[in-house]
Amino acid sequence: MTEERPERPAEVDGTAHLFRALGKQIKVLREQAGLSQRELGVAAHCGEDLISAIERGVRTPQPDFLERVDELLTAGGVLKAAVEDVREAQSKARTRHPDWFRDYARAEAESVGLHDYSNQAVPGLLQTEDYARAIFTQRRPLLDEETIEKRVADRMARQQIFQRWPAPTFSYVLEEAVLRRPIGGRAVHKHQLRRLLHVGRLRTVELQVMPNDQEEHPNMDGAFILLAPKGRQQVAYTEVQGYSRLITDPEEVRVFAERYGIIRARALTPRESLSLIEKVLGEL
Repeated sequence: MTEERPERPAEVDGTAHLFRALGKQIKVLREQAGLSQRELGVAAHCGEDLISAIERGVRTPQPDFLERVDELLTAGGVLKAAVEDVREAQSKARTRHPDWFRDYARAEAESVGLHDYSNQAVPGLLQTEDYARAIFTQRRPLLDEETIEKRVADRMARQQIFQRWPAPTFSYVLEEAVLRRPIGGRAVHKHQLRRLLHVGRLRTVELQVMPNDQEEHPNMDGAFILLAPKGRQQVAYTEVQGYSRLITDPEEVRVFAERYGIIRARALTPRESLSLIEKVLGEL
């Protein structure tokens, strides 16, 4: 499948001036702090190339990046103040997904309820930028750098769904193995666990973990998502080895919904799940 190169901020929605200004501010603050791009990258748990691209205005600084770097560079809230502007710019961006994913992305954006069971990796909507980049970088067959950056940007843009109000209802069940798999290395892993703790404490989100020692498990068939698009019947989505299905048949969807209910019943409670995530984080 051929994909177009990732769009730069100016090509997306005309807000390049915002990202260029932020990039210049970050560069000045970094130099005042006496840090190289590499040193800031290490401290912010990202790559030197990302710092360089952001400072040049060719990459969009994500809100969580701005919050981290504001503290690292003792910017006094200057960068944090731009977070809402960045989110607004992202929400207006013309996000383009691969053809096979567009039907799902459209249903997700319109959903009033999203329920996700994941057994291999953290769900896309919950991933940090660095975790997502590690996922796409290690994918086989290998993706070129432009495709990787495009997919990371698209994934981060989808996370604007958490800013909607009225908010959709979210529930997630992750296998404990997902928490313990150090995708991207120790620093990326720790930041991803902190992201899960943050999202899991939102009042619109129910986050549960299926423990490794659970002896009775109703689903050994892989990950799936249940969506409730506004004004339409619930649908299910699966994606296995490059083959995706958006399932609308009511009987098939009913089976997924029934299975998901049993999964949630046998998983840890949300409070117990957050405690387990904190425990895993503390072990790193």
